[in-house]
Amino acid sequence: MSESVKMIAQNKKARFDYFVEESYECGIVLEGTEVKSVKAGNISFNDSFAEIINGELWVRNFHISEYKYSSIFNHNPDRVKKLLVHKEELKRIKRKVDEKGYTLIPLDFYLKNGRVKINLGICKGKKQFDKRASIKERDINRELSREFKKSILS
Repeated sequence: MSESVKMIAQNKKARFDYFVEESYECGIVLEGTEVKSVKAGNISFNDSFAEIINGELWVRNFHISEYKYSSIFNHNPDRVKKLLVHKEELKRIKRKVDEKGYTLIPLDFYLKNGRVKINLGICKGKKQFDKRASIKERDINRELSREFKKSILS
């Protein structure tokens, strides 16, 4: 059975602000209208993060807009959502997050075989000079690709 993956949203700002050490694929517990709203791409997760509470993984500040074609029985857009991972993965994640400076940041949201998945990254914050270095590296790569494209075309 082939896996069909459709990207819904990426957190590019997180990859710029943090070093991503590891990443895990997590399921998410959603209510009925939340699923339709996520599939429509009506999500916002700029300041979202995950935390472990009582042996369960929860994501906070993850806003799913109300589904506009729904009735009055719509979902709460800012509720805390539970993430689904295996016990062994949760233990590994907890050990890593207990170290100083590590946090859990959602990196990608996508549909995999019709189910909403989150790519959750164990991240460590970048300092200002690290951000400048990544900007410089990105500019150098851009220039190299331009030069390479020019040499191929001429």
